[in-house]
Amino acid sequence: MLSALPVAALSIDPISDVKQLTAYPFMVNALEAGTIVAIMAGVAGWFMVLRRETFAGHTLSLMSFPGASGALLIGLPAATGYFVFAGAAALVIGLASAGAGRHRGEESAVTGTVQAFGLACGFLFLSLYQGVLADSENLLFGSFLGITRGQVLTLAIAAALTLAFFALAGRPLLFASVDEPVARSSGVPVRRVSAAFLLVLGLAVAATAQITGVLLVFALLVAPAATAQLITPRIGVSLALTVILGIAITWVGLALAYFYNYPVGFYITTVAFTAYVLARAARALIDHPALLRRRPRVAEAHA
Repeated sequence: MLSALPVAALSIDPISDVKQLTAYPFMVNALEAGTIVAIMAGVAGWFMVLRRETFAGHTLSLMSFPGASGALLIGLPAATGYFVFAGAAALVIGLASAGAGRHRGEESAVTGTVQAFGLACGFLFLSLYQGVLADSENLLFGSFLGITRGQVLTLAIAAALTLAFFALAGRPLLFASVDEPVARSSGVPVRRVSAAFLLVLGLAVAATAQITGVLLVFALLVAPAATAQLITPRIGVSLALTVILGIAITWVGLALAYFYNYPVGFYITTVAFTAYVLARAARALIDHPALLRRRPRVAEAHA
């Protein structure tokens, strides 16, 4: 797609670069969709990382495979299958693992079982279809540069519903995430709140996977949240920073893909990973300042 366009090149003029980046409708759609996904995935991912449920998020992203193959089998759009299977898997995980006395090991076992069953269903549907998944590369790695206006609208609706949930249930969800026993004793319906969160996470993952692909969904769902929580423990600042990082990662990744004509997913994942590594290194130096003084001491010993 990009090879048929005039050659674009980065310059020292940021205004000119932005004009080049927004010169074509497909790039405008990609930037709008990426921004929407970054906001939605940032907020959902922040709670997911805080609750240590990244394995559940990974499982929900994999539900796009049975969802897409099942939808293809019965003649429905792949997006319908994404949402149905991700939502169903989220409900099963949430209701089976959110009871009183549950622990992380049992929750992981439930999540792994759901993941295995979902993948098995995907292979069954594919076998019954007796064909191959169309656009399988886009299913795995996403298709930022093929976003339509209809998909942007769908993502905007999904993001609005997701953010509405967190606006209404964010406080009790945060309480249950930080101190579940105390939240339960204070009357917070922990089981229902946890199940509802996983359902919303499933819908957010399904929407995100359509853009980033199954294998790259964590680039926007996990990395910004994990980076922000390394930088600051303050809840409001960390949540806002997660969204800002997600948007910045998306725009930088799309710009690099546009100007250098390599896969968008690679750039977004690389930028996200780099940001996390830098934050991790900075946190290590702050927590262990002796690391900064170790080298001079060695040099003095040799002298």
